[in-house]
Amino acid sequence: MSFRLAAYGVCIEDGRVLLARHVPPVGEYSWTLPGGGVEHGEDPFDTVIREVAEETGCDAVVERLLGVDSRVIPAAVARAGATHQNVGVFYRIRITGGRLRPEPNGEIAESVWTPIADVAGLRRSSLVDIGLALAQTVPATGHVAPVPVGGLIQH
Repeated sequence: MSFRLAAYGVCIEDGRVLLARHVPPVGEYSWTLPGGGVEHGEDPFDTVIREVAEETGCDAVVERLLGVDSRVIPAAVARAGATHQNVGVFYRIRITGGRLRPEPNGEIAESVWTPIADVAGLRRSSLVDIGLALAQTVPATGHVAPVPVGGLIQH
């Protein structure tokens, strides 16, 4: 089984959420939250700030920890064809500067402010639903129920 520890930023302003359009080398695009893998020895707190800057071109500050999500993706549906566990640390962030742009030499084609009401109609990663659920409910345990995957929602 493969494993990935990642940190994601949930940025909500004026009823809109900041989303990034991920275009992998193989497969279809999907919308996701800005964020990514924690490098060896890196604090997830620092990861989310670095990843937001890399993927969106914007500077961000962390306002609070929202929660941690751990999910196992079965081999039959995992991209690499092997069972995979993803542990995501979700932070509420605020953009403090910069300008939205595509990720240079990366897989993020664009980042946009999206009305939260429009999210349900987007092809998106389950990370978006998890992050929005954490931001809207702020559960004391920092945990939300598993998000069903299917239709427009992907792993």
